[in-house]
Amino acid sequence: MTYEYSPRGVCSQKMIFDVENNIVKNLRVLGGCNGNLQGIARLVEGLPVDEVIKRLDGIRCGMKSTSCPDQLAQALKAMKKAEESGK
Repeated sequence: MTYEYSPRGVCSQKMIFDVENNIVKNLRVLGGCNGNLQGIARLVEGLPVDEVIKRLDGIRCGMKSTSCPDQLAQALKAMKKAEESGK
């Protein structure tokens, strides 16, 4: 299933990703640091949702309280919460 998330407090404007059988696939990020975000997308490709959350949750960007990787973790948490409440 494809999900869209609007990050908060970072340069990126939208995160679009697929989750199939609890595996993250096809992460695309609009805005932000293109090279870094392409790297993150390749690194999380094929990983279980919980593993991506574990690795990225809480990462900060400079003096900001969040970062694009942290926002991806927040997006995945929101997706899981929505799925749990829908069951």
